[in-house]
Amino acid sequence: MSMELFMPGFILVFFGLGAVVVGVTMIFVPMSVNTQLVLFPVVSVLLLVSFRRYAQGYFVGRVTNRNPTGGPTEVFTGETAVVTEEIVPNSPKGKVEFHGSFWNADAEVLIPKGLKVTVIERRNLTLKVKLLD
Repeated sequence: MSMELFMPGFILVFFGLGAVVVGVTMIFVPMSVNTQLVLFPVVSVLLLVSFRRYAQGYFVGRVTNRNPTGGPTEVFTGETAVVTEEIVPNSPKGKVEFHGSFWNADAEVLIPKGLKVTVIERRNLTLKVKLLD
C-alpha cells in the first residue's frame, strides 16, 4: 500500500487491502495456498471496483475561495513595481520586480530600467504598467 505514495492512482491501496483481508480471514478460516492465491485477486478487484470512486472523493482537493468571474483572485491594480529591464511597447522584453518576483511587463510608452511604475492590469503572467505619477 505504501507504493501508492510513489505511483498515485489510488489502485495499489486496494490490492494491499485485499492482502490484509485474506490475511485476517486466514486467522479464522484455514485455507491452502492455492485458495489464498485465488482469493487475493478476487477480493482486491472487488474492493477496487466497489470503493475506488467513493474513496477517491476524499483525496480530491477542494477550492474554498473561488472567484466567480474566473479571473485571478489577486488584485494588483494600483500597486507599485520597479522596472528591471527596459519596457518597450508591445514587446515581450520588459520586466518588473513586483512583490519580490519578476514579471513580464508591457506599457504604452518606453520605460527605462530603474523607474517605478504603477500596475494598471494583469493579463496572465504579464503586467500592464504605466509610469508612476
